[in-house]
Amino acid sequence: MGVKIVRKIDSIEERKRYNEHLLADIRALEQMCLQGLIEEDNIRIGAEQELCLVDRNWYPAPKAMELLQAANNERFTTEITRYNLEINLDPLLLGGDCFKTLFKQLRTDLHYLEELGREQDVKIVLTGILPTIEQQHLREEFMAPVERYYALNNLMRELRGREFDLHMKGIDEVTLKHDSVLFEGCNTSFQAHLQVGAKDFVNSYNWAQMIAGPVLSICTNSPLLLGKELWDETRIALFTQSIDTRASSFLLNEREARVSFGDSWALGNAADLFRQEVLRFRSLLTSDFELYSDDMLLEGQIPKLKALGLHNGTIYRWNRACYGVTDGKPHLRIENRYIPSGPTVLDQVANMAFWVGLMRGRPATYDDLHLKFDFKDVKNNFLLAARYGMSSRFYWGDKLVSADRLLKEVLLPIAWRGLLDSGVSADDANHYLKVIENRIDHQDASRWIRKSFRNLRTQMKKTDACRAITAAIYTYQRRGVPVSAWKILREDVDIKLESQKCVKQFMNRNVVTARIDDNAGFIDQLMEWRKIHHMPVIDNQGILKGILTSTDLDRHRESLKGVCVEEVMNPNVVTITPDQSVLEARELLSKMKIGSLPVVHENYLVGIITKNDV
Repeated sequence: MGVKIVRKIDSIEERKRYNEHLLADIRALEQMCLQGLIEEDNIRIGAEQELCLVDRNWYPAPKAMELLQAANNERFTTEITRYNLEINLDPLLLGGDCFKTLFKQLRTDLHYLEELGREQDVKIVLTGILPTIEQQHLREEFMAPVERYYALNNLMRELRGREFDLHMKGIDEVTLKHDSVLFEGCNTSFQAHLQVGAKDFVNSYNWAQMIAGPVLSICTNSPLLLGKELWDETRIALFTQSIDTRASSFLLNEREARVSFGDSWALGNAADLFRQEVLRFRSLLTSDFELYSDDMLLEGQIPKLKALGLHNGTIYRWNRACYGVTDGKPHLRIENRYIPSGPTVLDQVANMAFWVGLMRGRPATYDDLHLKFDFKDVKNNFLLAARYGMSSRFYWGDKLVSADRLLKEVLLPIAWRGLLDSGVSADDANHYLKVIENRIDHQDASRWIRKSFRNLRTQMKKTDACRAITAAIYTYQRRGVPVSAWKILREDVDIKLESQKCVKQFMNRNVVTARIDDNAGFIDQLMEWRKIHHMPVIDNQGILKGILTSTDLDRHRESLKGVCVEEVMNPNVVTITPDQSVLEARELLSKMKIGSLPVVHENYLVGIITKNDV
């Protein structure tokens, strides 16, 4: 958010004071735009690198605070979970070999963190969604111990008035309820910043919206979540749902998700764009403020617009307008938030160079987009790219064009001109745009992950397939090989799994269950059809209540039609947890002379493991 000490707005007086500062910030920004105080000449680029920490077995490693303490560097900072970190890269003037400099800076920082991680037995992985994240890693205990995260989490829960619902449908489907915003922590991105002058800000912002779908289509790398194949860039839907404050009761006046692409073109000037966000969304958090920004401006001081920055930090546009002050000069920039982290440093910097080139190379025909193009087509393009990646077909003007054709024939030439006209060296432009072109011609990260995952699933459980994917991503990242050249993984890949296997790696998650109030005769028939001899029994909340076996049914064979499952089941169930070892499961099955063990987490049934599985 840019403001570290924050708290929930708890009183009418506190809300009034915050709103006064917010309005003063808008007035000050408007005056700075009108007076020509916003920096126009120097164009800078910047980036924020979000990353994942994993342990030797490729699971999330909650070691962020230990690494931060060891690094003792302000450019490294927390993310919402204990297994994510962020690197704030130094701004660079656009031109020359700036992207090569950015690449070297980022590689140096990652190498430094990797060296620190060795002492903690931690590795660094760049990917949009870490494939090995499981539900257990989304509990509140994995939240980074930072006050603003707890404040945000508590406020979101209060505003919703109920649990967080997650429902996504791609090739597979995920439907979950969760008690915190930690699903946000699944998402890691490479956020690119481009400084834009006030005079051209609205035209530039609208152009950023126009190109978002095609740019995203060639950058996708997040098709997996919890072992399910979903969208090519699942982050887009996941982040939207994880930070949604809207409740179905319509108690709030917000009708638009805080994470969104937007619903219309930007009009007016930069201050109008910020003003619209204040109109659309309630203020959630506050901090301590000093002088009013418009008063500071009258006294010749450049204000930091702290209240506006705090408000802006709770609204997650995929293209977000930002204000800042560098060396005493105020500036505006556009933040690209939809590009995922990874799959390599080279791929990330190429994504950024492509986007910056497009932004700087905008042809005059794309000025005043609000008069020429339907915004709903542009928004639809973005959603299509998130779902289908390079398989998308986009509405571009009055034509429907395939992603590869639009990228190669229209956008790459614009990006090339934009980089050269901005003073970027031809070698730098060539090098990074060639990475994009090779990805179009060969494969992108989402396609590599999908094909590799399906190959691995012929011989592996989902958990091990996800770990193999993560291990391979790490290996290719260390080598610096762009994803267009990665070899598809085969089922015989060796990922050096740990010798001590866990139950969760081998259990069956698709469990056939009975309810306590089901008719016993009906369940008996289902078990015969499915050729199974035992069935866990749950209540309406999914809590394990017992187990029903063929032996139990045989004892009540004469009266099955008139009784419910609860009357014939065995309520004394031998269970095991997902994190216990397979060795423990094997010994328990042998000792108790049973064929299966229900797997429970906090009394909820999450799977079943049988003799055959171990």
